[in-house]
Amino acid sequence: MDLVGGCRAFVSVSETGSFTAGAALARIPQPVASRRIAALERHFGERLFDRSTRRARLTAFGRDVLPSAQRLVRLADSLEHDARRARLRPMRVAVPGTCGVRELAELAAEARALDVHLEFRAAEPGERAELVRTSEVRAALTAVPAEEGVWSVPLGVAGVAPPGPRVVHLETLRAGRSGGPRRRVWIQPEDDVPHVRDRVLRVRDAVGLPPAQVAVAGSLTAAAAEVFASADLLVCSVAQAADLELHWRPIGELDLARGFGVAATLGEDAERLRTVLREAVGRCLGAAS
Repeated sequence: MDLVGGCRAFVSVSETGSFTAGAALARIPQPVASRRIAALERHFGERLFDRSTRRARLTAFGRDVLPSAQRLVRLADSLEHDARRARLRPMRVAVPGTCGVRELAELAAEARALDVHLEFRAAEPGERAELVRTSEVRAALTAVPAEEGVWSVPLGVAGVAPPGPRVVHLETLRAGRSGGPRRRVWIQPEDDVPHVRDRVLRVRDAVGLPPAQVAVAGSLTAAAAEVFASADLLVCSVAQAADLELHWRPIGELDLARGFGVAATLGEDAERLRTVLREAVGRCLGAAS
């Protein structure tokens, strides 16, 4: 039987002295209140109300059990209140700093339709998984090799110069006999991970570029400033290049991409991000559709 529902009807009728008024107080039809109280009486094996009068008067047994029924109803109300608060508690997610505000807002709006309230914390690749481990966030979009990821973001290089060839071969960045300034290639912090950085550095070494000609920047802002002030190139996604109004081209010697997976303290959080919110998360990351 519905013990809580029966006790709620019992308490409401006892407070009003009327089955009709008590049902209204409990926000249920009067016949439902009567059935619930009758079921409660069968459960206890005793009458709760004296039905020989027009008013609903408590029996001696009813008076004895009323305080416990009131406590149970209060506890049930408290539980429902706590459950509502828990559902509204934000799910904190560690995300790359490359995610745009609009895209994150759209992701949050889609999640809210599922009664999931997202809150974002931007962090570098090495920090995001650690934030999950220390329970500072409930989930994180982690940097993984592209072939292992849920999302893949193609990478190339972008600069201020208008597009020339369809691709940029890093070997063409070797200094010529004219002795002009060498064009550098900047790797931003989001790509300072072995499966991206090391592949670019191996190509650098293979085509004979000096070590300093391919460098990791301290921040995306610092890297972009170098690119705006020179003919340097930034390793980035198509979406980032568009945001920065740079001209993007793939790298000729290398098929390069960021990969992203999900780490979460709860499997259901990870599954939600991978499935129902997958497309919206992909837009935040600039993933290929």
